[in-house]
Amino acid sequence: MRRLALFAVFLLVAQPGPPPLAAALEAGETARIESVADGDTLTLDNGTVVRLVGIQAPKLPLGRPGFKAWPLADEARAGLEALGLGRRVTLYYGGARRDRYGRALAHLYRDDGLWLQGEMLARGLARVYSFSDNRALVTEMLAQETAARARRLGIWRNPFYAVRQAEPAMIPRDGFELVEGRVRDVTTVRGRTYINFGDDWKSDFTLSVAPKVRRLFEREGYVLENLEGLTIRARGWIKSYNGPMIELTHPEQIEIIDP
Repeated sequence: MRRLALFAVFLLVAQPGPPPLAAALEAGETARIESVADGDTLTLDNGTVVRLVGIQAPKLPLGRPGFKAWPLADEARAGLEALGLGRRVTLYYGGARRDRYGRALAHLYRDDGLWLQGEMLARGLARVYSFSDNRALVTEMLAQETAARARRLGIWRNPFYAVRQAEPAMIPRDGFELVEGRVRDVTTVRGRTYINFGDDWKSDFTLSVAPKVRRLFEREGYVLENLEGLTIRARGWIKSYNGPMIELTHPEQIEIIDP
């Protein structure tokens, strides 16, 4: 009986726990990566299609008519294949678990503890791409992205992915972009807050914050008016509304560059 008890204790001690960054997440299924569609989408051997939550890798057409592959899309897919194809991974969830296409939205950890999102970002093969209903580990992912960009790895050598300056002529329309500049002023009109980067609000780059989103910022200690005069980096999809605009949905879309 003593031997059995000691053996049970040994098993308990030897059983590995979740990787440190995954401790705040909820563990899901474990399976083997069977195929890789692109740099952020793969299929497991149990049939589950997984979208690596929190990152955006360069896109391939994947059957979409008229869609042109983004620069380095093949390299990103090859990078994810090298990291995970045939390996066992565990899915960890930190927010919404499925997207509108039925894909699992998860952080993936290999059986040796390697975090696939973090590694793709560290190699410069993806950008941080977060959502209001999936904000787990964004701070850690931004750190990996920043380090890769400083070293000009992967996509950060290509002008397609360059951080844009907050000048209307410098910002491509209808794409996902990182835009950096000094905040001119912050104003609220009929409940909606506008973070302006120029003197002419009818043509300059702007960040828009809906009332319910502003309340989210405030609950987490953000006073948007305090951004006036600071240099910040914002990320999101560009739309045209009195000049280029990004609609903010959660605080992690903004990074303060000033110390």
